[in-house]
Formats: sequence, structure tokens, C-alpha cells
Amino acid sequence: MNYSFIIRRATIDDAPGIQGIMKEAFNKYMQDAGLVGTMDALSESLEDIKRDIETKDVFVALIDDVPVGTIRVNILPDNTAYISRFGVSLQYHNIGIGKSLMNLVDKLLKSRQTKRVSLHTASKYRDLVRFYYGRGFYVDSTTKDRGYVRALMVKEYE
Repeated sequence: MNYSFIIRRATIDDAPGIQGIMKEAFNKYMQDAGLVGTMDALSESLEDIKRDIETKDVFVALIDDVPVGTIRVNILPDNTAYISRFGVSLQYHNIGIGKSLMNLVDKLLKSRQTKRVSLHTASKYRDLVRFYYGRGFYVDSTTKDRGYVRALMVKEYE
């Protein structure tokens, strides 16, 4: 089978596919991080996703026109950015989709002369923390505001 892989800005029509990726990716996130309960990413509505598409930089990765990965970036007034809702469909892990999404975000933020970008992740999710370290992030701080240890990961641009 030949695969055609692209990343583009999400459109309103992508919301159902993005919602599916979020449910799959964040269920795995909770399981791998040993979390119980629920997360905002698992309960967001199609309207929530559409609102983010209209107000943030939202990207979707597609293979043969099927959504397989997504990431959201919010550029803040202080010229920093925050990454949220980053996920890849399970059957497409470890083939470079996540790295490609992150590389695109790097290019976007550098082109806008953003000073730094941050995100939160479960500090016990070693594979994901390692992934972020490999992309140039470091742990700035931790918090238990959501009932588990969340690391604030930061990447600075020159």
C-alpha cells in the first residue's frame, strides 16, 4: 500500500476526525500515565474543537486523506505559545507523524518570532517526556493541580 502523508491547517470539516484522534490518543495517555477519571481532551465537543480551529493554529496530519494526528497552538499576547491537544492515532505511532507535527510548529513559531513555547504532560509518562526532550523541551516546573504530577515543558527559541 502506498501512503500519501501531509500536514495542513485544520478546517471545520476536520473536527470529527480530530475528535476521534483525541479520544484514542488521550485514552492511551491516561492508561500509560496511570491516570484515573477523565480529562478535558476526552470530553470536548465538536463545537469546542471547531472553536479552537477558528481561534488557534490547529493542524491535522493525514494519510491517504484520513486524519491520523493533530496539534493545537495558541500564540499568546506576550509572544509565547502554548501547545495543547497533541495526539497521533495509535496505529500510526512511531513513524514520524508526531515529530513532523512538532517540526511544523517549530517553523510556525520561529516565523512569528515567538520567544518560547510550553505544554503540559504527565511527568510519569516517560516515553512522552523523552519525546519532548528529544524535541528540545525541558521541565520548567511541576504541579498537581489536576490530581497527578504534570510537568510544564518549555522550549526556548533564539
